[in-house]
Amino acid sequence: MHPPECLNRRHWLRAAGAALTLGTAGVRWAFAATPQARGKLVVVMLRGALDGLAAVPPVGDPHWSRLRSPGGEAPLGLDNTFALHPALAGLHRWYGEGQLLVVHAVASPYRERSHFDAQQVLESGGERPFALDTGWLGRALALGRSQGVALSPSMPLALRGTEQATTWTPSRRDAPEADFMARVARLYEGDDHLQRRWQQVQSQAMGPMEQPGDPMKMGMGGGGPGNAFATLATQAGRFLAEPGGPSVAWLDVNGWDTHTQQAPRLQRLLGALDAGLLSLRNSLGDTWADTTVLVMTEFGRSAAFNGSGGTDHGTGGVAFLAGGAVAGGRVLGDWPGLSSSALLDGRDLRPTTDVRSLQRALLQRHLGIGSAHLAQQVLPGAPPAMSGLWRS
Repeated sequence: MHPPECLNRRHWLRAAGAALTLGTAGVRWAFAATPQARGKLVVVMLRGALDGLAAVPPVGDPHWSRLRSPGGEAPLGLDNTFALHPALAGLHRWYGEGQLLVVHAVASPYRERSHFDAQQVLESGGERPFALDTGWLGRALALGRSQGVALSPSMPLALRGTEQATTWTPSRRDAPEADFMARVARLYEGDDHLQRRWQQVQSQAMGPMEQPGDPMKMGMGGGGPGNAFATLATQAGRFLAEPGGPSVAWLDVNGWDTHTQQAPRLQRLLGALDAGLLSLRNSLGDTWADTTVLVMTEFGRSAAFNGSGGTDHGTGGVAFLAGGAVAGGRVLGDWPGLSSSALLDGRDLRPTTDVRSLQRALLQRHLGIGSAHLAQQVLPGAPPAMSGLWRS
């Protein structure tokens, strides 16, 4: 048992580490990827519930026109049934290059319509709200030596459950004084665990990059939310591409709860998402060749518009997988159709794919987690991993 003063010091270190803003270029990541791990993983969480029927409209479904009257710019065709929203021109190019997979009619096991509970299920990897209090990525990282980073002011639930995840956000604050850092280092010289953790904090607080376009200098303003997401996506790519950098990056994009005036709002939101993902790919450079990006949301939205030109909370939605090795150019999933009898509760797209089958496949490839660990510790109760997602 640790003496009380050691416990107090541990508590203080965690608080001090959480308060420090992490550096950018020159970060010395404390953990290398496990030998069996492969490539990098980026998860983009669209909070508020993206309307998958607007992002990937099923224009070939005979019941589509009954639910959504066509208007505005024509969608970008994918196959005989599906198209992409016109604001997703970059993703449409990736689809043509075979580097984008669309998974339609996808959902977590959750079947109610609360944002709070749905996000808890999606991030925890559980089968019902609050069945698990740590995250699927956090539990997976804890099994190996790979590291994750959330580009977020606070640690998202998905990455909780491990000491091998940290957070980063742009900041203009000055670095701590050298004398303060030296005194803290001396305080922990007698404790191997605390000293190791303090060295990690120091390595992640090296100071901002001194080069054009640095998000520490750009900040989050001057262009609205789209510019902010592109800034974070660019930095995520830099972190992942750095030798010895993290294996996993997490990005949040808020604002997808489109109850009113959905069309103009989605035009802006999807355009910002598209631009941010293109920025991510550019900053990854050669690392893109074996990076997979999962874009997911807590649930879909109602099949028909409401009286305010928007959509209400639904069930089945859409997910995207993108990356240099993704076996793309396809829309996956068992399409349930949009007839009145096919809709869940007469109002929602019926889900036919469990998002955890995607999560399992991603963890197997990129973190090297075996099937037994996945089933028992990381995603208990999840269906088998979806196959055929990558070319090699």
